[in-house]
Amino acid sequence: MRQGSELPEDLTEGPPDDIRRATAEQPRGRRAELIAVGRKLFAHTPYDALSMDDIARQAGVAKGLIYYYFASKRGYYLAIVEDSVAGLVSRARDRTELPGAERVRRTVDGYLRYAQNNGAAFRTITSGGVGFDPEVQSLRDSVREELTAAIAEGAYGTREIPPTARLALVGWLGSVEQIALEWLAHPAEPGREQVCELLTRLLAATLATVGEFEPGCPCPPLEGIAPPVPKALPGVLLL
Repeated sequence: MRQGSELPEDLTEGPPDDIRRATAEQPRGRRAELIAVGRKLFAHTPYDALSMDDIARQAGVAKGLIYYYFASKRGYYLAIVEDSVAGLVSRARDRTELPGAERVRRTVDGYLRYAQNNGAAFRTITSGGVGFDPEVQSLRDSVREELTAAIAEGAYGTREIPPTARLALVGWLGSVEQIALEWLAHPAEPGREQVCELLTRLLAATLATVGEFEPGCPCPPLEGIAPPVPKALPGVLLL
């Protein structure tokens, strides 16, 4: 099959009107189906461990159909990663009607659930993917930017925040990524609920600190989430 010049086999049969409707509707749905299959296949399987023959066999389609929609294995993988990025960002934007504390917890818990259920894809998004693939790294940067903006919007009602506030939120997000990666590597304990509580308290502490540096970004009310209070250790003076 020559890429882009012929229809997939499942679009070439039927009356002319049906074919026209199929050509208008089926490609989008078919492509989405293949991405959904790929997300499952790559969820916990490294990129190099699956060949196109493996993917086609497990997807139950002809290999040419995957080439038709995605041109190559790399193109297919990038489409899956991009779809994963959209899923992560949508989690941060959801539940805007909830109180701040509950929204924070649900957002963080959703992030951890995603990491837990899509280990390989999550590692790709957070670490840059296959080798030093610039396109995957660009997707990684875009999701970080979107998540930072979503946090700022949820906390302050705007995506435009001072540089100091942005640095603090970027730092918190970086710690979230690293904690999640470490947790995935050692999933036995602590449990997801405890990791979620740890990260929400770290965010509360970050927002409180931002408020001290930036009066225009006061810490939003987060009833039920208490920032950790530093305790003096023997022989240690807290400044």
